[in-house]
Amino acid sequence: MQIELLNRKKWKTRVELANAIFEHIEIFHNRRRRHSALCYRTPIEYELLPETDTTAAS
Repeated sequence: MQIELLNRKKWKTRVELANAIFEHIEIFHNRRRRHSALCYRTPIEYELLPETDTTAAS
């Protein structure tokens, strides 16, 4: 995160920085990270599975 987000721009306020960190974690990182509870799929991959596959994974 330091290289991808923090070192690329100078932030005017702490609120602006906090919003950027939140967006990076919640929108970029968590949607692409693989979760063991989802059989090592990303949340988007998991949601796109047919209904029969999602019930077997639970």
